Amino acid sequence: MATSQQIKAGYIDYVLTHDEQPKSVYIFVKKLKITEAEFYEFYGSFESIEKTIWVELTAEALDTIQQQEIWSQYSSRDKMLSFFYSYIELLKRQRSFIVYSLRKHKATFSAPEVLSGVKPIFENFAMELINEGLESGELADRRFLSKRYKDALWIQFAFIVNFWIHDDSAGFEKTDEAIEKGINVTFDLFQRSPIDNLFEYGKFLSRNGRFHEKMKRS
Repeated sequence: MATSQQIKAGYIDYVLTHDEQPKSVYIFVKKLKITEAEFYEFYGSFESIEKTIWVELTAEALDTIQQQEIWSQYSSRDKMLSFFYSYIELLKRQRSFIVYSLRKHKATFSAPEVLSGVKPIFENFAMELINEGLESGELADRRFLSKRYKDALWIQFAFIVNFWIHDDSAGFEKTDEAIEKGINVTFDLFQRSPIDNLFEYGKFLSRNGRFHEKMKRS
């Protein structure tokens, strides 16, 4: 009896050996010595296998970092940094497959379809951190813009993963630097700045325009 794990392992071995997907499900299951019915019991296509692998890796990374004893003491920024450092460490275990999976796509800042299952998982995680940051005052609560913070973090996700698969530095040191600089810059933009003070002052003047006119007439 075939298992989901057996099919995934067989698929990874096939694409890394042949540098392409099997020509058909029939050819693939024949090699695994299982039936097509057994394959379709778990997956609807080869693409669904890849999407499942990405989802499971992402879920594993989140589960790992959230079990750290010190997790609750981290700021939103530190939690996001922890996620990316842990995620890349996890991806290293299957680097050959990750590189194969993503190099079929040439986008740099947009995420390929194979990550469609990862996006809602990551965005839910990002929103939890954003809401924590807004409640604690770590992040600036900006009308309309606060809801877009998760989009900026998803762009960072796509960029960092793409950067890593092209990183040829020893120990992927450049990726660690890209994570540190990218996430810190992004969270710096999320925090309150002099621009926010200027905006608040502008709103104050707008609300008190009549008072200003009275002062001019007196």
